[in-house]
Amino acid sequence: MNNFLIAMRRATSLTRASNLVEATRVIQDLLARRPTADPRAPTEPVTADTPHARHSKPFQIDPDAEVIEPREEQVPGSRERPDDVGCHRLRKPLGETLRVLREGRAGSGAFSSMPSIGLPGLARHSPSPAVPSGAQFLARSYSCAAGTRGYKLYIPASARGEPRGLIVMLHGCKQNPEDFATGTGMNAVAETHGLLVAYPHQTVTDNASSCWNWFRPADQKRDAGEPSIIAGITAELMAEFDLDRPRVFVAGLSAGGAMAAVMSETYPELYGAVGIHSGLAYGAANDVMSAFSVMRGDAGVVLPHPQPRQRSTPGVRTIVFQGGADRTVHPSNAERIVSMAIPPGPHATTQTETDRSAGNRPYTRKIFRNAEGRPTLEYWLVEGGGHAWSGGDARGSYTDQRGPCATDEMVRFFLESGGC
Repeated sequence: MNNFLIAMRRATSLTRASNLVEATRVIQDLLARRPTADPRAPTEPVTADTPHARHSKPFQIDPDAEVIEPREEQVPGSRERPDDVGCHRLRKPLGETLRVLREGRAGSGAFSSMPSIGLPGLARHSPSPAVPSGAQFLARSYSCAAGTRGYKLYIPASARGEPRGLIVMLHGCKQNPEDFATGTGMNAVAETHGLLVAYPHQTVTDNASSCWNWFRPADQKRDAGEPSIIAGITAELMAEFDLDRPRVFVAGLSAGGAMAAVMSETYPELYGAVGIHSGLAYGAANDVMSAFSVMRGDAGVVLPHPQPRQRSTPGVRTIVFQGGADRTVHPSNAERIVSMAIPPGPHATTQTETDRSAGNRPYTRKIFRNAEGRPTLEYWLVEGGGHAWSGGDARGSYTDQRGPCATDEMVRFFLESGGC
């Protein structure tokens, strides 16, 4: 009994120190009745140099990997969250500590013991994309019961007051709308086609690394959480510019790609097509720990969907881009997205093409057509590509200039829907 109390005190102390990984290990050893090396050991955070912080599998976390845990402490001067969760770092009783461990919520430093998760370029200035004469790049804001998010809206000069469509772009972790717009070059392509582009902004107030919280059950539901905010932005713009579903699209990178998958499942009536770059399937995780597991590509991670999949409207057409050498989001995640989006029916067909990009990166493109012969799914696997927007601009973060241009191909795929 004495060792039990000592171990639980140690786990509690580790949790307060934001060392979730070590705290979880202590409790797992305790529940399995495995002896710890020293139950009275000090509780300093584990570093990447300690043996148990290393990964034994060949697949390692990328030094540029993204931190995905939600922020717990309040940012000075910021508005308190409606649910008042984690606004103050207080001493928690044992029961609360165990709940925190189960849910994977232990503050912005919860994964400080994992090797080199932080990005060295976090503080660098993000250049704003060029805005041609007659175009606008506006700062806007949207609020609903779930919260408030700012967003940037690109209105192309070519639209002449009547844009042909809308693309909602969801940035990845450690990014912002300006950085994402610059890196993807989406505004320039949208200008060519007369399309609006909206860039919702996830800040550190809502997630320590500015990630969309795609892995939280509360943010995987319709009419709740972050999906309701993104859907609200989409619907508001649809009404303002008189757009209908076949002309409205959503796309994202990494955490943004995972949230784009959430949007296509929870609000299929809003979007004619979805683009998922280096993302994860809807319902792939339900807390921080399962998120890291599925990102690593761990086998056997099978989770139920957080709610019945929406199928009141036709399935959302999907295009997937994935780097074959991505060490942050394992390529098996792209395969899972594709398997969920393959058109049903005995007469569906698949076409496979291989080629090289202008930057000499080999890639494989698979085109899936439904029984009517219409392409409803494309999968681009870029060999040697990492965790980066394929064909992006080097001035933005997470870009790979050598790959085929994901921006061009996504827009081309979107417009094939016939709505524009």
